[in-house]
Amino acid sequence: MNFETFNLHPSIMAGVRALGYSIPTPIQVQAIPPIMQGRDVIGLAQTGTGKTAAFVLPILEHLRSGPQGCVRALVISPTRELAEQTCEVINGLGSKTSLQSVAIYGGVSMEQQIRGLRSGAGIVVACPGRLLDHLWKGTISLSELEILVIDEADRMFDMGFLPDIRNILRCILHEHQTLLFSATMPENIRRLARQILHDPVTVQVGRTLPAKTVSHVLYPVQQHLKTELLKKILDGTQTESVLIFTRTKHRAERVAQQLVRAGYRVTSLQGNLSQNQRQAALTGFRNGSIKILVATDIAARGIDVLSISHVINYDMPESTDDYIHRIGRTGRVEKNGEALTLVTNADAGKIRALEQLLDAPLKRLTLQGFDYTRPAPDTEPCLSQQPRRRVVRRHEIGRQTAMR
Repeated sequence: MNFETFNLHPSIMAGVRALGYSIPTPIQVQAIPPIMQGRDVIGLAQTGTGKTAAFVLPILEHLRSGPQGCVRALVISPTRELAEQTCEVINGLGSKTSLQSVAIYGGVSMEQQIRGLRSGAGIVVACPGRLLDHLWKGTISLSELEILVIDEADRMFDMGFLPDIRNILRCILHEHQTLLFSATMPENIRRLARQILHDPVTVQVGRTLPAKTVSHVLYPVQQHLKTELLKKILDGTQTESVLIFTRTKHRAERVAQQLVRAGYRVTSLQGNLSQNQRQAALTGFRNGSIKILVATDIAARGIDVLSISHVINYDMPESTDDYIHRIGRTGRVEKNGEALTLVTNADAGKIRALEQLLDAPLKRLTLQGFDYTRPAPDTEPCLSQQPRRRVVRRHEIGRQTAMR
């Protein structure tokens, strides 16, 4: 099967060929026909299987005819990185059409976004908070909206966007087509889907598991030795681009700094950065000038770099869903990838849950020559541990002087 099967307009097929697409992925094969028929669709597939093109191509085909100069399609994304990535796919696949898209997210001036809206963008890709800002200011209208996409729905809920999503839905009072795409489908999302979708077609490709092209390895280590072990792994591993995940933004910044001092080409992506800094980090990682990106989970959904050969979990993710999202950044489009996770004794329960999900024990590896017994460095004693000094009061000084 190839993309000609979908009977897309020649201008859209030109964009498909320009991006080098030849054979549609399973989620595209199953989701594109019902979307083009105007059905509401729930699309479930693991990260990296082509979900974005699965809804972008039918949207371009639908918007090719009809009124121009108004917002007719809205894609709601959980992160600014994913919003930008989706816009890139839209602009690439629609490069031979007259359709325009604009990304809307916080952390940057609204004025440039307003200019993009006024220029006649027919497709808006937006993060919930900034979209509500535009709706309340009256700088965007959804009165002509025909297609709504809720992308990465499970991450929307993880990030607490449900109230914002409901407020946005209240602004769309007329009938429209709704598409919901997600890697996982917990009960709260099923409940929302029942409320907002009409007679939806559910398309699911495989179980919610990492891609089969990814291998998984655990490296047991004490917490204070993680960075040294990470350096040894990087030194001894043939890599293309490496994405390292930490649990907190402060740790992401610190690990990146330590790797830079060790001579690696590294940057970090975390919540303390400005939008320009975030964009520079992603650009450098995408074009290969930066080989290692240390990130928090904010990056798990917003990086589309096919050459990521390794994902390294510096910290074990909080849940199996988070593991799937992180690991989905490698082994994409049938390429092989490796997932390495540094684990401590405290991670035993999470490891068991992951092995149950994968239905297989995970290989544990140790590096020959690495000193796993090195004690943690001494730390400054806290106030309660410091020797107490006797406070000599002024009247005691006088008494001590008189006794001499």
